[in-house]
Amino acid sequence: MRCKGQSENIEMNDNQPSLLGLSVKTIVVHTVTYFVIGLIASTYLDYEQRYALPYLACWMRQYGDPLLTGGALFQPLRGLVFALAFYPLREVLFGKKNGWLILWWLLVAIGILAPFGPPPGSIEGFVYTVIPISAQVTGYLEIVPQALLLAAGLCYWVNHPEKKWLNWVLGIAFVISIIFALLGLLMG
Repeated sequence: MRCKGQSENIEMNDNQPSLLGLSVKTIVVHTVTYFVIGLIASTYLDYEQRYALPYLACWMRQYGDPLLTGGALFQPLRGLVFALAFYPLREVLFGKKNGWLILWWLLVAIGILAPFGPPPGSIEGFVYTVIPISAQVTGYLEIVPQALLLAAGLCYWVNHPEKKWLNWVLGIAFVISIIFALLGLLMG
C-alpha cells in the first residue's frame, strides 16, 4: 500500500526526461533562441559599432570575423553543458507549474549576475572591468530575454512531449540556424 505522496513521486519520475532527450531538447532550444535573439540584438543594439569601442575592441571579435558569424555552430556544445547541469535538477525544473521560472532564475543568477570571473554585466564585471556600467547593462537586453526563452521553451517542450508539431518547428528552426551560421562562416 502506497501513501498518496509516494505514488505521486513515482508518477513524476516516470515523466522525467532522459539524459539524451533532455540533451537534444536543450541543444535545440538553446541554439535557436541564441540565434534568433542574437540576430535581433546585433541588429537593434548596433553590435558592429559597440564591439569597435576601445573598451570592447580589445577582447571582442569584430564584425567580419568568421568565428563571430559562425557563433551558432558552437551553441550545441553549450546546450549540452546546460543539459548536463539541468539533468540532476530535472525533478525541480520539469513537470512543475513554475519550473520554467526556477530555471530562468538559475540561468540569470549563475550565468549572468554571478558567474565565476568578471564578464560584463556580472557583479564582478561591474567591479573589475573598465567597461562602463551602462554598456554592461545594455547587454541585459539580449541575454536576459534569451535566458527567459530558453527556460520557458525548454520547460514547455519537456512538459508537453505529446506536441509533435513542436518537434518539427524547433527541429526546422535548429537546422536553419545551423545553415545560416555555416553560410556566415563560409562567406566571412
